[in-house]
Amino acid sequence: MLTDTKLRTLKPRTSAYRLADTNGLCIEVRPSGAKVWRYRYRYAGKPSIITMAEYPAMGLAEARAERDRLRALVKGGGNPANAARIERAAKIEQADTTFGAVAAELLAKRAKEGLSPGSVKRERRLIEKDMAAISGIPITDVTAPLLLTSLRKLEKRGVVETAHRARSFAGRVFRYAIATGRAVNNPADDLAGALEQPQTKHFASVTDPAKIGDLLRAMYSYRGSPVTVAALKLAPMLFVRPGELRKARWAEIDLDAAEWRFTASKTGTPHIVPLPSQAIDILEDLHPLTRRSEYAFPGVRSAKRPMSENTINAALRYLGFNGDTITGHGFRAMARTVLDEVLGFRPDFIEHQLAHAVRDPLGRAYNRTAHLGERKKMMQAWANYLDRLREEAKKVVPIRRAG
Repeated sequence: MLTDTKLRTLKPRTSAYRLADTNGLCIEVRPSGAKVWRYRYRYAGKPSIITMAEYPAMGLAEARAERDRLRALVKGGGNPANAARIERAAKIEQADTTFGAVAAELLAKRAKEGLSPGSVKRERRLIEKDMAAISGIPITDVTAPLLLTSLRKLEKRGVVETAHRARSFAGRVFRYAIATGRAVNNPADDLAGALEQPQTKHFASVTDPAKIGDLLRAMYSYRGSPVTVAALKLAPMLFVRPGELRKARWAEIDLDAAEWRFTASKTGTPHIVPLPSQAIDILEDLHPLTRRSEYAFPGVRSAKRPMSENTINAALRYLGFNGDTITGHGFRAMARTVLDEVLGFRPDFIEHQLAHAVRDPLGRAYNRTAHLGERKKMMQAWANYLDRLREEAKKVVPIRRAG
């Protein structure tokens, strides 16, 4: 019989050798110095041997206990080698069905389908960092309480919006797992209302028509760079995301077709902005100035780069409008509110034009040409309305007090 003292003193030789313990258990010493537990048995009348584990990771007492388990398996008519293969396959399958593995598989699928690089990066961070506590757990073992514990850690860090985003992401992962036969329920659905509600801070905007007129009048009085002037005039008229405006490329703009086609930065999907006649005039005046650049609104220091992300906001600050009044992003809220509440356009037309993900009754995303004809009419009506507000603001003469 082997002892721990003897096992520790075993030295490697030029070829592997074995020393027996009892009841088929033996230790195999390899030239590399590794000591491996093996179990010898007979199955269907034929001698067989199976590797168990290395020593000292598996001690002598553990090796004997495992040998006894395998002996009982043989006596019951089982084959330890087959059992080991099944166990290995189960471990591989379990590794492929952890929450993190399923989430990574879904993310790779969505990336191929056009998910924006920024969204891919954010969701990978959710898997690898924000939800690391459950990433290595089999997805069928992730219960609602376990998921909530993971999300509560984000709440405690003060990133409540991230916690909500993580819950939404987890819901997608579970739905995908159900669809692919690796889960039967979605515990994220059970957490509706369980998380603290985030304190939403909206981008500053102006939605009162009279104040919009005053804002536009001031903006049209700006005497800065022609490139900045053009961007400042187009920002409220086209109400795209600020980053999309400053990165606009001439190759994307078709003045003859009165369309600007690009990939929406947030959704990663193709988007069309119908250009009203006022926008065409502004861009035609701008083209001779910046046509040598790839960008319609090149930077001051280099025409190879777009204008700075702070340019429009800086111009608004110069005109006396602080960040609590209006920001470049606030023009989107302005358009959404006024087009709906004042001009009466259909909300889905507005959402399409804002490049939001609008879906049909079956949950499918509409393509970029959805309602394009109506959106062209809406964009022209919006530009005309802004002109009217600006003209009306000019007629209002401030009353000065007698000195």
